Amino acid sequence: MSVNTGASAPAAAPARLTPRMTVILVLLLSAQFMLAVDFSILNVALPVIGDGLGFTLANLQWIATAFALCAAGFTLLFGRIADLFGRRRLFLGGLAVLGLSSLAGGFATTPEVLIAARVFQGLATAAVTPAGLSLLTTSFPEGPLRERALGLNGALMSAGFTTGAVLGGLLADLLSWRWAFFVNVPVALVVLVVAPIVIGESLPERRPRLDAPGAVLVTLGLLAVVHGFSQAGEAGWSAPLTWGSLAAGAVLLALFALVESKARSPLVPIRILRRRTVAWGNIAGFIAFLTETSLVFLLTLYLQNVLGFSPLAAGLSFAVLGAGTVLGGVLAPRVIGAASARAALLTGGAVQSAATFALLFLGTDQGSMPLLLAATFVGGVGNMLVIVGFMVTATSGLPDGEQGLATGLATMTQQIGITMGTPIMSAVAASAMVGTGAAATLGGLTWAIGVNAALVLVGVLVSALFLGGAARERG
Repeated sequence: MSVNTGASAPAAAPARLTPRMTVILVLLLSAQFMLAVDFSILNVALPVIGDGLGFTLANLQWIATAFALCAAGFTLLFGRIADLFGRRRLFLGGLAVLGLSSLAGGFATTPEVLIAARVFQGLATAAVTPAGLSLLTTSFPEGPLRERALGLNGALMSAGFTTGAVLGGLLADLLSWRWAFFVNVPVALVVLVVAPIVIGESLPERRPRLDAPGAVLVTLGLLAVVHGFSQAGEAGWSAPLTWGSLAAGAVLLALFALVESKARSPLVPIRILRRRTVAWGNIAGFIAFLTETSLVFLLTLYLQNVLGFSPLAAGLSFAVLGAGTVLGGVLAPRVIGAASARAALLTGGAVQSAATFALLFLGTDQGSMPLLLAATFVGGVGNMLVIVGFMVTATSGLPDGEQGLATGLATMTQQIGITMGTPIMSAVAASAMVGTGAAATLGGLTWAIGVNAALVLVGVLVSALFLGGAARERG
């Protein structure tokens, strides 16, 4: 007997996790944690990979960019495909591609093979993430059980980013960078074997046609936007490839909006985007992902370029951030249950903003480490409250048949926020940096940290002003 994830939650929803629900939760969280690790596990090892396979310095960034382009660009398309053709089918297919591409990356002997492996890892991530999230939201009834599941999912995903940085350094130092690919394979195999036994397929009673023009336009538009922001981090905002890609992306996404307004079966129905819970919830989530992931980038520069830490020591310093996100993921469902998802967004944003502003007092010596550790821990708690509040807000009140689209939008928000944050904060820091040396670097980073904290406050204002009627919408 399998769980029918395509059916609506029964009237008498279980008050506690059943054994089968627990197995489903462990499987889905394991897959999502592995995908989060993949975003950061190669960052520390990039120079070693470049030396080993003969990458030029200019091409080294494509190890990260090829993955990010595909992970963000195809997420919305795959989220809708999951609704139309089966979430479990897409989830398992994506995991199989991830396992095979990870093997290919681990055994790569040329730059071309490694980049191809990263492309397929990105495509697999774009398929597995929204499919896995929609399986999560449809396997657990709306309410405390779903909020708890989303809280754990958010905590493990954020912890995965931190774990990836630490694990990548350890593997590169103790074994080989190739193990950063190989670690995916056993996890993928276990999930592929067990998931078909406990997770049922979900198929719509009447399958509408896929909006092919909309799918092509939004995918190309997102690819262009993500590529533009990736280039901004490498070549600067004035580079022709940067603004050319961003302009092309804006035109393609505008055409996508026009096509969707006239399509019979649109990829993204306009009525969904008109829901405040979806539209403003995703904006709040976008700000949360943009600010926290880019803050990690800024603090990595601080630890290495100002305090002189090694890459591995800098990665280990973020363990407290990971602990904070885990605690935030545990607390978020309780805050939502006691008050509301909006309360989690407001409280978390206020806490994250205060913790980020505290980082403005960092100095040029290691005496600032207690402040950094305390602020990143508290900020991690606040950020996770926002992320779980965003996920609950953006996926609540929608029928199961649209959960793939809702989680696809949420995942797209996450991927683009992560991709945009680093080049934006890098540009702010570089423009404010005067001179050379640790003091000049700290000056530029301080400006960027201030902008980061201000953006968090913008997210709080968005939630306060535009999500006041979210509960009424869900009704």
